Amino acid sequence: MDPSAMKPFGLALLDFHKGNKSAFYTIIRDDGSEEEVAATDYFREPHGFTVLERTALDQCRGDVLDVGAGSGRHSLALQRRGLRVSAIDISPEAVQVMRETGVADAREADVFQFGGGHFDTILMLGHGIGMAGDIEGLRKLLPHLRTLLRPKGQVLTDSVDPRASSDPRHLAYHEVNRRAGRYLGETRLSLRFKSQRGSAFGWLLVDPDTLANEAMAAGWTMETVQREADGNYLARLICQGS
Repeated sequence: MDPSAMKPFGLALLDFHKGNKSAFYTIIRDDGSEEEVAATDYFREPHGFTVLERTALDQCRGDVLDVGAGSGRHSLALQRRGLRVSAIDISPEAVQVMRETGVADAREADVFQFGGGHFDTILMLGHGIGMAGDIEGLRKLLPHLRTLLRPKGQVLTDSVDPRASSDPRHLAYHEVNRRAGRYLGETRLSLRFKSQRGSAFGWLLVDPDTLANEAMAAGWTMETVQREADGNYLARLICQGS
């Protein structure tokens, strides 16, 4: 991903961190749909985490790589539990926030190029597997993640099943993807913070069946740890034979 794509996201986090508690950024889909996201969501304390987030953190073990760590809220929670955490994000502003709020090892990095060590757990929350961009990107990401894990290592990630949506706007978007020969959950987005708009990027929303099939093809087994009524789910991937 082009780092400039996430610039508005990082600026919103930094703005909130510097005192603007009403900071937000806007997600713009390529069909014109827009959604405002409050930066305060990225600064929740553990008592405000969702059930899915709490479940994921409870499953973490050993040395943890927090991918797309954002403000570092999950890294901080794991540090408080005594785990050693390395947090990476493509946004330099997000990394600045993490360092200033106490994340011990925060690095500016793109996971696709990251090679900084071997871990027991890779954590990818916030629909983190979506950074694959599309199905082809997922087929590149899954083998790379294996190179970052020790034997018996795991990936904990969440996504949302696009098939669970009943929103006519989303259903129409899925249909456009199908007609174009794309997977229905391949979205094309850009972000805006105030007057600054980032470059366009892909974000993958993948159903658990498709993720399990792609994982198996890449040498993983997948377990759906938690599934919610709105389509959100938490998955655990473990290397086959490890």
